[in-house]
Amino acid sequence: MLFTFDEVLFRSALTYHHKIFAMTELNEQQRRLTIKLVYYGPALSGKTTNLTRLHDLLAPQLKGDMMTLETEGDRTLFFDLLPLGFTAPSGLTIKFKLFTVPGQVAHDGTRKAVLSRADGVMFVADSQNNQIYNNGASFDNLVTNCGMVGLDLSRLPLVVQFNKRDMPDILSEEEILSRWSQAPWPVHFASALEGSGVLESFDALLGKVYDNLTPEFEFQTVHQLSRAEFIAAVRG
Repeated sequence: MLFTFDEVLFRSALTYHHKIFAMTELNEQQRRLTIKLVYYGPALSGKTTNLTRLHDLLAPQLKGDMMTLETEGDRTLFFDLLPLGFTAPSGLTIKFKLFTVPGQVAHDGTRKAVLSRADGVMFVADSQNNQIYNNGASFDNLVTNCGMVGLDLSRLPLVVQFNKRDMPDILSEEEILSRWSQAPWPVHFASALEGSGVLESFDALLGKVYDNLTPEFEFQTVHQLSRAEFIAAVRG
């Protein structure tokens, strides 16, 4: 199975457009908006390393400690959580909860639970040639689980990140972009271990989340928060 956005996968992805559940949590009494972002992908693709780098690189007004639950042999069995946030000029506190899902097939129930009510997804693929099948299987699993938890994949903010660009024997950028040429989602390249590309792909996801939530929450008109200011505030 090649990791390509072929016609079969495209049709599968667009099958789940019949349900859109409210995801973002708005507490009007406390003037707090909570946005959930999920890092999804195969085992050992670098999801936890992405969050670790973001914890090191980001400096927003609010930043909690990164929490990792139940690991074994440096592999995440349940999930990681990185809380971030800032206060908009209007006084609205905007909080982000960044999660990873476990890559192991045995923990698919946890994947669904973590993915549920997500406001955006970063799919972290492994650039190594020997991971083509695992990448494809994991993306297919994302498609399936989005349908299971009621997420509309055709409208859900999604960014694809090909990680581990520092490794030997990797797919070339040209080959990856060619395989994903039909996809409606942006493709980014990163080496989370070295820190390169992590912020750029995160910025891309934040921008898509802003665009998706603005019609409902009126970030610009009500909260005096432009797209660039929204991203900058998370970066700190």
